[in-house]
Amino acid sequence: MADEPIESGLQENRVFQPSPEFAKAATVGSAEELDALRQRASENPEQFWADQVLEWNAPDAKWFVGAQTNLTLNCIDRHLNSWRKNKAAIIWEGEPGDQRVLTYLDLHREVSRFANVLKAQGVETGDRI
Repeated sequence: MADEPIESGLQENRVFQPSPEFAKAATVGSAEELDALRQRASENPEQFWADQVLEWNAPDAKWFVGAQTNLTLNCIDRHLNSWRKNKAAIIWEGEPGDQRVLTYLDLHREVSRFANVLKAQGVETGDRI
């Protein structure tokens, strides 16, 4: 019995097509287009990513030119109004065995405290620090 392989009966073979509205708004419009992108990326990953996100004028490289993101919104704030606010966001272990666990709510408080420190130093929206 110990030598018998474990078999799973949990296999899903159905394909659920997106609605036409969703597909029209998608960056990649079809499975064929996705397959072509994957093929291009696997054949020459450096060129693929350079075409997507790199502006290269030797010796200067700029990545994700014009891109914007709100990291605190994407990584912290979106969890504050859900059950995840009390889940561990960061588990830190130091030496010799020091530990600290920050939940999403704890992390939000710490980030807000540090943002206030920066504001007190005169840092404003758009400043690079």
